[in-house]
Formats: sequence, C-alpha cells, structure tokens
Amino acid sequence: MTMTRATTQKLPAGCCELGEGPHYDAGTDTAWWFDIVGGTLLEHRFGSAETIEHRLPRMASVVARIDDERQLLAMEDGLYLRTRSNGGLALLSPLEADNPATRSNDGRVHPSGNLWIGTMGRNAEWQAGAIYLFDGTTVTPLFRKVTIPNSICFSPDGRTAYFADTAVNTVWRVGVDVETGRPVGEPEVFLTEKDLPLGGHFDGSVTDADGNLWNAAWGSGTVSGYAPDGRPIRTFEIHAAQTSCPAFVGPRLDRLLVTTAWQGYDDAARACDPGAGFTYVIDGDFKGRADPDFRLSPETAQTT
Repeated sequence: MTMTRATTQKLPAGCCELGEGPHYDAGTDTAWWFDIVGGTLLEHRFGSAETIEHRLPRMASVVARIDDERQLLAMEDGLYLRTRSNGGLALLSPLEADNPATRSNDGRVHPSGNLWIGTMGRNAEWQAGAIYLFDGTTVTPLFRKVTIPNSICFSPDGRTAYFADTAVNTVWRVGVDVETGRPVGEPEVFLTEKDLPLGGHFDGSVTDADGNLWNAAWGSGTVSGYAPDGRPIRTFEIHAAQTSCPAFVGPRLDRLLVTTAWQGYDDAARACDPGAGFTYVIDGDFKGRADPDFRLSPETAQTT
C-alpha cells in the first residue's frame, strides 16, 4: 500500500458527533451527509461554499436522489420520501419499526435503482442488525445477524456487491443480479483486518469507475483503495481518527469527500483529536462515478 500526499480541505460545516452517509448530487454540485446522533441532514453547496443544516425528527443515515424534487431517506424506523423544497417526509415503508433497539446505518443504491440498507443496535449490540433490499415497495432481508453493517457498495456493472461488519473487521463480496441487486450466490471474504495499512476497522466504502473500492477505516484516520482483486492501491490520511464514509464529489468526480466523528470521545480524547467530526475533501485525482438515483416502483410513483 502506497501512502499518498494530497491536498485535503476541511469543509465549512458544523462538527458532527457521528458524521455518516455522504451522497453527491452532480446536477446541483451539492453534497449531503448526516450527523446521525445529532439528527441533522447537512447540505453543502460547492458553488457558494454554503452549508445548510436541516433538522430531522429522528435519526437518519442514508440519502439518495430520486429526482430534482425528491430524495429517499433511510431513518431509524423506516424509508421515507423527502421533498427538497420544504423538507416534508412521507413514509414509504417501515424498517424494523417494531424494534426500538435498532436504527438504520450504512446503505447505498444499486445500479438497478434499488437500495441496500443496513440496521444495527443503537448500542452496537452483537448481531442485532441486518441488511435489506428495498425496491420502493417491499423491504426484503438479505443477511441477518450483522452487528455493524458498513461498506455497502457495488461494482460499476452492478454484478458484485460489497458489505462489511465493522465489529468483525471483514469485508465480503457477493454476486448480485444486475436488474434487481439481489444476491445470486454466497458471500466470500474480500478483505480482512490484515489488509488495513494503519489498523482501525472497515467502515464506509465506495467504488470508483474502475471498480476499485475506497474504504474509510474507523480509528486510523485513513481512506484506502483496493483493486477488484483485493490488491492495495493507495492510502490517504485524514486529520481525524474516526473516518467513517467516503463519496466522490466535483464536476469530474475526481475528489473524495470523507465524513468523520467524535462519538465515544471524552473531553481529553477530543482535545487530542481536534479534527474529529469535521468533513473533508481529498484532491486525489480519483476516477469517481455518480451515485445512481433511487427508482420508485410504478405503484409508489403513482401515489406520491
């Protein structure tokens, strides 16, 4: 693994206790992400260097574009349609709403337009979570007994899915159906803790146009790239130890936004890690690709 020097910019945005779930809307040159614990959706407009904070009625962890007017939000009790103009929320489907001990966590839209979404215990209880597929109408369980689901992302051709359980520090890959994003085989180990150049734990990931996986390692303050065969490529260091999730940004998708967190820190730990909780952009000449839009099912589209 090659350690790479690059210009890293701290965005003019608030400090998040648990920064997570970044998403980039290329049409408006806008990045979105969450402070999960703080119940806030952040919107950064690169053109004006302005950041807007949208307060939410409950915790949320994933945002995806539907169209120019609407977004999908994964929240602690369900999947919601959000209207951009006024922030209005409409429930599309419950998500473990009958289990107050869990909340949503990492997720991403497959090239088919369907969503993979993970849940976890609010206190990271052992194997309390799961990973589901949401097609706009139905939430279907894919994998049970997951403790901290992360690294959900897909190869550019939509034939491979990746996911991690941060608690056991392993990333798996599995073949999936191109049209639906549903698994068509059994998961196999892709990366283990020995593949982390500076230690830490696998957190959020994203894949680039060449199919390389870029992972933010919680606890090591790094983002590392891995080729489709698992070969290490490059590592970038961030000025915050608890790096949580990356997303490609910019008109050419050649920059990488990285969220971080100060969750679990006492005053002394925060003093030792003053960059924790802020959001950064790496100028690393990446070959990124845009996030797919979430596709509403025809039945749902007619009623929303």
